[in-house]
Amino acid sequence: MPILDPSAESDLPVVICAVSGLGGIGKTSLALYAGHKAVRQGWFPGGTLFVDFRGYDDNPVTPDQAVLALLGKLGVQGADLPATAPEQYVLYRELLAERRAPMLLVLDNASTASQVNRLIPGTDHHRVLITSRDRLWALDARLIDLDALEPGDAADLIDKSLRISDERDDRVAREPDAVADLARLCGHHPLSLQIVAGLLRRGRFRTIESMVEKLRNTEDRTTALGVRPILEAAYDQLLPEQARLLRLLCLAPTAEISKEAAVALAGLATDQTLALLDELAASRLVTPLLSAGDVRWRLHDLVRAFGVGVVAGDAGLREEGERAREQLLEFYHRWAEAADDRLNWIPGMAEPERFADRLEAWAWLDSERAGLVAAVQWAREERYADRAARLAGCLIRYLEWWRYLDEGITVARTALEVTQRSGDRSVEARTWNRLGMVLRTADRTEEAIEACSRARDLFQDIGNRHGEATALDDLANALAKSGRLEASIEAHVRCLGLYQELEDRRGMGNAWNHLGVTLQGTGRTQEAIEAHTRARDLYRAVEDPHREALAWSNLGLALGRAHRIAEAVEALDHALDIHLRFEDWRCVGQVLHNLGVAHMRDQPTEARDYLLRSAEAFTRAKAPSEAAQAQAAADALT
Repeated sequence: MPILDPSAESDLPVVICAVSGLGGIGKTSLALYAGHKAVRQGWFPGGTLFVDFRGYDDNPVTPDQAVLALLGKLGVQGADLPATAPEQYVLYRELLAERRAPMLLVLDNASTASQVNRLIPGTDHHRVLITSRDRLWALDARLIDLDALEPGDAADLIDKSLRISDERDDRVAREPDAVADLARLCGHHPLSLQIVAGLLRRGRFRTIESMVEKLRNTEDRTTALGVRPILEAAYDQLLPEQARLLRLLCLAPTAEISKEAAVALAGLATDQTLALLDELAASRLVTPLLSAGDVRWRLHDLVRAFGVGVVAGDAGLREEGERAREQLLEFYHRWAEAADDRLNWIPGMAEPERFADRLEAWAWLDSERAGLVAAVQWAREERYADRAARLAGCLIRYLEWWRYLDEGITVARTALEVTQRSGDRSVEARTWNRLGMVLRTADRTEEAIEACSRARDLFQDIGNRHGEATALDDLANALAKSGRLEASIEAHVRCLGLYQELEDRRGMGNAWNHLGVTLQGTGRTQEAIEAHTRARDLYRAVEDPHREALAWSNLGLALGRAHRIAEAVEALDHALDIHLRFEDWRCVGQVLHNLGVAHMRDQPTEARDYLLRSAEAFTRAKAPSEAAQAQAAADALT
């Protein structure tokens, strides 16, 4: 496709190709083929970016979710992500504009122009390739309509597919009329033809004419995309264990599923499940995808729709499917809870299951995130409400920490809907507070204040003093972020009083530490120093080194503002030692950066060393923008 050549002239402000056609017609295959060919020709030294929008799923990828994925592939993750969607789009477009080496963006399976509009680069040296079942006429793009194959091409596809597994397979040559009939019955539809070819490969000595007869005798052959008879024929050929697994995969929360999740859904041994998945892949009913060194399994959306229909039409299969979904929820909840426990673990607590450190917990949550978030939506069904709501509670802190804020808000609101329906006011109060935490991070401060206020009031009504103190703490933080510093200080003081009544020293430490941050914002530096010192001592008393390190870090910043540089450096050194012990590289990078700033005036050589170490730590924490800032500051001192 010469139009993709970045050196080719075009009258379009940004060269966009939008390929449209029926589901399974080969749009994605064509896009990937064209992309690979262009890359081999050296057209895109800047690399490629790919997003599957799942535009025709029940839960399509939103533009806000897509920009997060693209930023991740551009190296921006976690705490480096801007808090709000508008800021994320700005950063995304800035990064593309800065990359002068041409890149190819493949935006696959979009249902509307609005899904992709905001992701189009603002510069003309990159290229965009979009696929959709619909003709995206609203885009300023070169529209390419992909139709069914020509009869000869359809026959060639079948022939090549059969010869891949056995070069001696000459059935196409021996039965040309049957091949033409088969292609016609499939509507010359590539997906249908590939599935049929898979069945013929399995039945090596089956005639093509026998397949033609089976398809001719199948009812409802003319469904919307013309693939139902092929799917039914493929389904009928499956052994009972294979058919069962296919049905269950179709009921999974997302089209793509991990090996572990497939095992949980099937309720079978790992080896047995993997063998069945391999057999389904051989029938072209699932597709194995290599991801981060492991294999994930994806169903075409047409296959999923077929499987859901099969289950819906049989009461016994519906019950089978519901039991499997409960098994999958149990799997998700068990390990999400273990991961959340690891993220909140401190010495002296029981060791969580499975995950040796935070990095392992984060990696698992990242790999399963789409399924976890989608499974929470099952909470709206009464059978799964309790388990899915508990799953939501395990995810909110992780989603907030890594700035998956749209998903965090969706998960929290779903959990809130369920708890309000159940009438459990204690759980409802906790859920309001978690929602407030995510809203605050998303800079939706007024909504955060309202959510935390609701949590506080509910805790007061049911006499839960500890919950009230926690809600007051989060309310105070939201007030501070909104600029209402005096109101924030007042709420922190009330929170502190409650924790003192409860003799909760860790809670008192939280209140003092957060109060100190707000006091710094008002310029009351000496009071802030005293607050952070109290927090540090309380955390040390309860043997919470992670929070102690945060208090040391805040104390160092306050001492620096008071121009007590030697004391500030000593405090930051204490924070650094603890963060290094926990291998919390983001916090290590921040403390090293602060140490570099503290040394800039009198010891520029030492300052540069701290800043270089900061850049290295941020790189290890996958925080490229902060690493670049530290590197730039170090370079400025040369």
